[in-house]
Amino acid sequence: MRDDPVRHGSNIESVLSRHSRTGQNAGKRSDQGIDMPAQILFRNATVLTMDSQLGDLTGCDLLVEGSHIAALRPSIHAPEARVVDCTGQILMPGFVDTHRHTWQCLLRNTAVDWSLGQYFGGVRGVIGGHYSAEDMYVANYCGAIECLHAGITTLYDWSHNNNSPDHADGGVTGLFDAGIRAVYGYGNSNAEWIPVSSLSTDFDDLRRVRQRYFPGDDGLRTMAFAARGPQYATLDVTEVDFRTARDLGLRITVHAGSGHWGKQRPVSKLHSRGLLFADTIYVHCCSLAEDEMDLIAESGGHVSCSPEVELNMGHGWPATLRALRRGLRPSISIDVTTSIGGDMFSAMRAMMGAARAQVNSEALDRDEIRDRPVVTSRQILEFATIDGARACGLDHRIGSLTPGKEADLIVIETASPNMFPLNYPVGAVVESAHAGNVVTVLVAGRPVKFNGKMQDFDMVAVKQRMERARDELFSRAGIPADGTWYPQPHTAGTMGRIHNA
Repeated sequence: MRDDPVRHGSNIESVLSRHSRTGQNAGKRSDQGIDMPAQILFRNATVLTMDSQLGDLTGCDLLVEGSHIAALRPSIHAPEARVVDCTGQILMPGFVDTHRHTWQCLLRNTAVDWSLGQYFGGVRGVIGGHYSAEDMYVANYCGAIECLHAGITTLYDWSHNNNSPDHADGGVTGLFDAGIRAVYGYGNSNAEWIPVSSLSTDFDDLRRVRQRYFPGDDGLRTMAFAARGPQYATLDVTEVDFRTARDLGLRITVHAGSGHWGKQRPVSKLHSRGLLFADTIYVHCCSLAEDEMDLIAESGGHVSCSPEVELNMGHGWPATLRALRRGLRPSISIDVTTSIGGDMFSAMRAMMGAARAQVNSEALDRDEIRDRPVVTSRQILEFATIDGARACGLDHRIGSLTPGKEADLIVIETASPNMFPLNYPVGAVVESAHAGNVVTVLVAGRPVKFNGKMQDFDMVAVKQRMERARDELFSRAGIPADGTWYPQPHTAGTMGRIHNA
């Protein structure tokens, strides 16, 4: 067991009991939900399949049977199905967020004006240790609902505030109760993330979580390991972390190339110990050296970009272009809602704008006129769907509207002024749509949002529970939540070069 200076919750079973009551109070299983039909027929849609063989289809039907896509073609005959008229609407796969610290949504917008160093000083140095296990539950539950509302059907939950077994249980249970498809990335405790850490990972607890909640790898929720890596832990500790995770059959994700301390050649250090694995996700990659990007590509790794956070907080330019030049297909992640919004639409726009700005600025300096953008809207939409699924090892199940895959899909309405006239559907989704345009969301065939309304959630109760948890957390920490608190940047180790602007 960890020697944690701030430990909340007396035992796991009591916390889970509180979580069950909290879930009911927060609105699950309300009478607002629709009956679960055996078949749902989406009629006459503009379909963005994100399947390179199927392409985009107009006036097409899609039939869902149970949890899977049964058919995709015009004029499907299914007399027993519940029919959803999608005339003039866009039907596409749900978005895949490959890296989000969901537990931090209790801190929403508090870090809008913070630097990356202040983020570490405030979240790690002050707030993280004050989280209770109940906070972890409420944050993950409400954060997952936020994702579903915006059309994100798969969430890679980077849960790296597991200060006790109760905290881990809270985070996992929140995801389960929300009904989202999730990859639960088991991280370390708050104390074990203070860099550069020589503290060992509590693998006894990780094994417990694996056995209790994720005995297999084919469920709606699966498990991975959110490693500290050589930016935040010693290389010896990192090697133990990586090899133990592999022995447990867990895919690994790791931050690498995050601002100033990303310049310490973290990928090269992993390579020196033989720790570059083909299914690892490297988050950010902004400040990695060129040869380190080569190493990722050569190893078959994946890149997850968090473009809006990276541009705002000082990580460096998003690695979109550097990944593409090496044949890597980057995925998109939100990272933290402490400083940015939580929807994929703004992230896609930030990613495309940043990549084009880099190339356009270089062309302007050389007095060159470009005839085509270096990154297209279709590529961006692929990064947010099928490439995200591929990074999570789920592309055989989700990420495209391919018959036989599980029915994770969304409907985007085009009757709002920001969407009509509908000319180029891909461009409309990437550049014009927002979360409010997402009217229907299915996860494994189950409607969680239908006709613009969230199903099985009392959103008033969700909001009230979230606000109570927020008030109690900030009261324990002794800090205001109104944006007037500016923490000191973290100054330990290599972070000493980060200065408060």
